[in-house]
Amino acid sequence: MPDLDANAVRTHDPGDAGFVDELRGWLADHLVGDFAKHKGVGGIADDSYWELRLEWERLLARHRWLNISWPLEYGGRGGTVQQELLFHIEHARAEAPYWVGSQGRDLLGPTLLQFGSDAQRARFLPAITAAEEFWGQGFSEPGAGSDLAGLATRAEADGDAWVINGEKIWMTFGDHADWLYVLCRTDPAAPRHRGISMLLVPRHQDGVEVRPITNIAGGREFCEVFFTDARTARELVVGEVNGGWKVVMATLGNERGGSTVLPFLASFRRQVRQLVEYARQVGADQDPVLRARIIKAWEDFRVLQLHSDRLLGAVLSGRHPGPESSLTKLFWATWHRDLGELVMDVMGRDGLVWHDPSDLAGEQQRIFLNSRAETIYGGTVEIQRNIIAERVLGLPR
Repeated sequence: MPDLDANAVRTHDPGDAGFVDELRGWLADHLVGDFAKHKGVGGIADDSYWELRLEWERLLARHRWLNISWPLEYGGRGGTVQQELLFHIEHARAEAPYWVGSQGRDLLGPTLLQFGSDAQRARFLPAITAAEEFWGQGFSEPGAGSDLAGLATRAEADGDAWVINGEKIWMTFGDHADWLYVLCRTDPAAPRHRGISMLLVPRHQDGVEVRPITNIAGGREFCEVFFTDARTARELVVGEVNGGWKVVMATLGNERGGSTVLPFLASFRRQVRQLVEYARQVGADQDPVLRARIIKAWEDFRVLQLHSDRLLGAVLSGRHPGPESSLTKLFWATWHRDLGELVMDVMGRDGLVWHDPSDLAGEQQRIFLNSRAETIYGGTVEIQRNIIAERVLGLPR
């Protein structure tokens, strides 16, 4: 099987080359001990090894490796977007543990840089970079998941505050959050896509109740959150009041963008390797049908890498990831779902027996169980197909 690590970083800029050399040296010196023992653990929707990942994130923060392209006053390095992406590529290639602050760092942070006020950026971005405050995303609701514009959570002005009532679901890492960025209907009389605002809401108050949800694989990364007369300051609206739809579309673009996909790619690369190793252990590599399916899985993984490269190219050229990000989301979600089914076929009857998740067999089962949700979270495959049809192919609604 070809070496999946052959996807090396290429840069001709002397400054960038020096940056990469410095980063590789730092990773070699610090990705040791428990960090090396648990390489590549965690992810955007994976709460495993939380304390280890938090320790790694704070180590990165102390050495100013987080948010490379953010301004110095917000804790960044004031570097280029190219260097930011080089960091993500090298961090993924090294299979370093994935940080726990992804909601603030990868999603809300870029949104505040684009739409936030000076006061909001000064208050929240340094704490995100230093891994001192963590965030949860309050978008989906029990009656408004894929149809996000149908949300019912309300925020009403009351003097110098907003009063919030409603319910959110599938809030990733919500039980670890200090703050929540919440989509609320602030003008019920306005059309569906208008009258929505994004509010920054303190989690630790009497009006906010967070309930973790245990998923089919035993993880507890998702939560449901209830707001009962919860309050936040009037000035903590991101962008314009009633202009939240534009803001949330930018956030979702970041969620499906190139740098966010890179940790998934690193995890997928490792999983294909593990599948090959497991197939050899149990003799499934001698089955010509299974062998052909494993080869096809690797070929499609390479296609997924090329999709990611296209997104990275858009970012480097100064463009925000547009509808093409839906192509990547659709491809990786369906590919990973199919990989999970292939894993179970390779395991055969042994896949019906529970295995410890720390074992190779247990990891295979975990791939299958977790991959089922990926066609739903971050935008369902049905919605992604609609976006591609209407905005890429120009087909009628």
